Amino acid sequence: MKYRNFIAAAFISFCAISSIAASHELSSLSPRQKAITEIASLTAKSDLTALYDILDSALDSVLTINEAKEVIVHTYAYCGFPKALRGLQTLVSVIDEREKEGKPVIRGREASPIEDSRSKYERGRQILSDISGVSADAPKPPYAVLSPEVEVFLKEHLFCDLFERDVLTYAERELATVAVIASLGEGVEPMLRSHSGLAKRLGATDAQIEEIVTYARTSESLFPKGTKIDGENFNGTAYLQRLMTDSNNFDVVVSDVIFDPAPRNSWHSHPGGQILIATSGKGYYQEKGKPIQVLNPGDVVAIPANVVHWHGAAPDSKFCHIAINTKVHLGATRWYEPVSEDEYTGNQ
Repeated sequence: MKYRNFIAAAFISFCAISSIAASHELSSLSPRQKAITEIASLTAKSDLTALYDILDSALDSVLTINEAKEVIVHTYAYCGFPKALRGLQTLVSVIDEREKEGKPVIRGREASPIEDSRSKYERGRQILSDISGVSADAPKPPYAVLSPEVEVFLKEHLFCDLFERDVLTYAERELATVAVIASLGEGVEPMLRSHSGLAKRLGATDAQIEEIVTYARTSESLFPKGTKIDGENFNGTAYLQRLMTDSNNFDVVVSDVIFDPAPRNSWHSHPGGQILIATSGKGYYQEKGKPIQVLNPGDVVAIPANVVHWHGAAPDSKFCHIAINTKVHLGATRWYEPVSEDEYTGNQ
């Protein structure tokens, strides 16, 4: 059975992970928007392992190489060259691997040539005015009065050199900007509010902004990503980090498990029982003969001894949980048949 109770709250508070009490699911974004915002956020957070996976997935269907590259290049104006360069290096690795494996490698179109004869400063002023709806002749903000140089850089480089490149739309660039700024942590709230407003002016909804910010501020896991789980008992990609093995004093094994979207383990049982604590994303849990239960951050599943079950990620969300195997002296996990596609989708 599933509990949302004091146990979950106490455990999560103890682990200082209240910041991840939200799903990664970005259901109100289109697949293209979702890819753009996740690439931007992961570049800003330097989560290169996850970035690799998102880039590889995006290049399958929703982005060309030049579009993915443009998202990463765009991020440097908000999170710096070092992070953007590491993102570009990751994209190079993805391209190289796809070419080795014979996967599609679609370069896509380049940015259109610029034929506007006005100065970059004038073009940048106009682009900012078009995006914000504020007159280009409006009084300059205090930071621009203090530092006219940075105001010139902002207009000439950011809003001209970057925004003028039409590989991405203004709306897509603002969504990426919101994702980057939200990933930077505290201290940038005024900029986050400003760019969220710009994104909404260009068509984003409140729900989309909320989901982007939630994703950007959700840690995948408290713990370093563990070892990829190989073997016939897991369908899809998941990672295991063993946190504690103590058969003498506490008789438990504690692990952190990260599932990419859609993976699940096979039907199995534990002679001593198990406790699952969902920490981020959206997951599934099912006992034999019972309906699937959706797991969200803070949910706790107490699995009695020898109850046959499976668990994994929802199709559209990563999922992390802490697994506590209890009374381990009673024996190892017992594995059964894989979970079928019909069972996973609830059509059994």
